[in-house]
Amino acid sequence: MIPDSKDSSVKLDSTGRVPKGVYSTLYLRFVALTLLCSIVPLILVGWGIYRYYSRFGYSRMVEDFQTQVESHRKIVELFLKERVSTLRILSQSHSVEHLSRKENLDAIFEISQREGSYFTDLGVLNDRGRHLSYVGPYDLMGNDYSGTFWFKEVMEKGVYISDMFLGFRKVPHFIIVVARTEGDRKWLLRATIYNEFLSALFGNVRIGQTGEVFLLNREGIYQTTPRLGGLLMGQASLPMDLFREESGVQVLGGSALGEEDASPRLVVAYSWMKEPPWMLVVRQDYAEAFRDVNHANLASLLFLFLSALAILVVSLITTGHMIKVIRKRDLEADQLNKQLYQACKLASVGELASGVAHEINNPLAIILTEAQVVRDLEEDTPNLDPEFKSQLDESLDQVETQVQRCNLITQNLLRFSRRTKSLIEMVDLNKFLQEVVDLMHKKAQTSGIRFSRNFEEGLPPLQSDPSQLQQVFLNLINNAIDAHDGKPYGTVRISTRTDEKGKGVEIRVADTGSGIARENLDKIFDPFFTTKPVGKGTGLGLSISYGIIQRLGGHISVESELGKGTEFILFLPFRLPESVREGLKGAGTGGGANE
Repeated sequence: MIPDSKDSSVKLDSTGRVPKGVYSTLYLRFVALTLLCSIVPLILVGWGIYRYYSRFGYSRMVEDFQTQVESHRKIVELFLKERVSTLRILSQSHSVEHLSRKENLDAIFEISQREGSYFTDLGVLNDRGRHLSYVGPYDLMGNDYSGTFWFKEVMEKGVYISDMFLGFRKVPHFIIVVARTEGDRKWLLRATIYNEFLSALFGNVRIGQTGEVFLLNREGIYQTTPRLGGLLMGQASLPMDLFREESGVQVLGGSALGEEDASPRLVVAYSWMKEPPWMLVVRQDYAEAFRDVNHANLASLLFLFLSALAILVVSLITTGHMIKVIRKRDLEADQLNKQLYQACKLASVGELASGVAHEINNPLAIILTEAQVVRDLEEDTPNLDPEFKSQLDESLDQVETQVQRCNLITQNLLRFSRRTKSLIEMVDLNKFLQEVVDLMHKKAQTSGIRFSRNFEEGLPPLQSDPSQLQQVFLNLINNAIDAHDGKPYGTVRISTRTDEKGKGVEIRVADTGSGIARENLDKIFDPFFTTKPVGKGTGLGLSISYGIIQRLGGHISVESELGKGTEFILFLPFRLPESVREGLKGAGTGGGANE
């Protein structure tokens, strides 16, 4: 039921109904509240999960890159450590005199190559940088190495691994040199590492489509050939000042690479070796490296969007259904309020009518008696002027006619308020309505009105009061016939059908008459309200019918359009509720007044 406007934020219009715009506003508020209570927490939680997973995925990828770079660094360090150990073993197990003979050095070189083609050549040098013996593809015996960068280093450190350089042979290579002191004599064993083998350590490494592994020295010079571009001993485009830590992962863009055009972002994992001071680099395009993470993030965002969309759709549907239910309940409550108001008003008017009818009947009886006295005096006076006597007779006739009319009105008032014992029995409604139609057939035929019947077959009998029902249907059919005044013909349609939901029967009485103006629909059941010309109706018929239907446990409503006709819809239960049966013991039947 709609709350009173004093106790609610919902303002009713002048007719006591909820304005149409209120439901639209209520719909929007419900939707907004639902979205606020569901989508906002969903977005917050989803965004938190998205951020957490993004960071988690990023940290896992960084760890993976660090693992890879450390693994490859250990491979390189192990390879160089094994080569250094081989040279140390050779220098420690043979004297300089033995290694100075070329045939001995050839035999040692051949044996070392059986384990793997790691060395390109071997050379034994004295402490002045001259070859004592040499095995290899180049003619290096007459070269003086005392002035080279690596000679001084190895003389001081005892072991030296060089960067890539050209040297006397003018070919990129790097060497490993170990020094040994034999008595007071110091000599060197130098080996050139097979250059392609070092590059082969990383050349077959596949990290996606854009990943590659390579070595750089401190100046950013390639010590191995990159898989996806770059030359051995060429300058790398990486900014070396960003790689000062022992190891780490950097995300670089085009501007960080010093290029004019922004290039794809790169993930660069690096780790510095101690000897030689090379930096091992694992590099991959950022988009490819984080593709799976981005796909997962995109999937989570898509799921979040679909969830929000689903909530929105469900909110719209459920809120729409809820508003329809509220509107229906409001309409039902409004109808109940109207019926309650009408019943209260009828009860008050009934008490007033009873008193007024009794008060009027006494003066009417006196007036009628005095009129008869005058008529008797007239008969006892033979010498009256004929014209005067004629006028007097007409006046007395008019007085008696108007007294009878007032008496009819008071009788209707008394019927409206009178309470007599009701007879409750089972009624075959279809047969009952047919009898009423037969009763009104003559009047309808005289007015050019025909009846159209549509009765549901097999309609169960209902428990009711036949005399009160007859009065209701006579009132409705009589009003339907009168509604065609001024029309040469018309139709009165009467139909019945089972109302399963209400556990009763629905009766419709419709006409093709003049109809009722919209502003009069709310007053049609008010006592003394009539749309008929003066003298043709008392305005009590529909009020009495309304009260009878209410007392019989049913309800009545009206639909009408001016110029097209009117339809009354009645509902009566198949079985009267106990409270209604008790109430009918003292209920009265109304009169036969028309509207």
